[in-house]
Amino acid sequence: MTDLHTPQAGDDRAPDADVVALLMRQHGDIRNLFDEVEASTGEERRDAFRRLVRLLAVHETAEEEVVHPFARRSLPGGEQVVEDRLAEERAAKETLAALDDMDTDDPEFLPRLRQLRTDVQEHARAEERYEFTHIRRSTDTSGLASMAKAVKAAEAMAPTRPHPGVESGAANVALGPVAALMDRTKDAVRKAMGKD
Repeated sequence: MTDLHTPQAGDDRAPDADVVALLMRQHGDIRNLFDEVEASTGEERRDAFRRLVRLLAVHETAEEEVVHPFARRSLPGGEQVVEDRLAEERAAKETLAALDDMDTDDPEFLPRLRQLRTDVQEHARAEERYEFTHIRRSTDTSGLASMAKAVKAAEAMAPTRPHPGVESGAANVALGPVAALMDRTKDAVRKAMGKD
């Protein structure tokens, strides 16, 4: 017998059936992973950083393909709001790509990671204030669920590494499957070599 209070797949009450709740939860997961990377050392730090890179890459791709187009269309001044978010994302991807090329034991790693964390947190607050609040106010339960499904689909096809300069839905759609395949191949090679 199914517990009436347990959300089921397809149930609009499921935690991930609301795009704003889903993305806010991911913002929390990102904050927690930053904590984990900063608090760990050696192999644990490398593993936590790999997970952070993957989550940031797929999360931003999904926002670029689902949230930003919605904001452009429906938010007063949406074009500028989205352009500001894309500029923030581009800068974060550049920093993340540079960090991804560094050894996590490098003395410059933590200071650069802390700057990235500050930038990512400011970006997340801007998304929550300017985009998520508008989505919540202007979209019904069905629309929130539909957008959540679109975010999950975009995340499934998203590259698992930052690709600076690819901050548009069209570019991500074109790059997504190829980059995701290349990224997953690199992930498999790293894992096979004991680097992941």
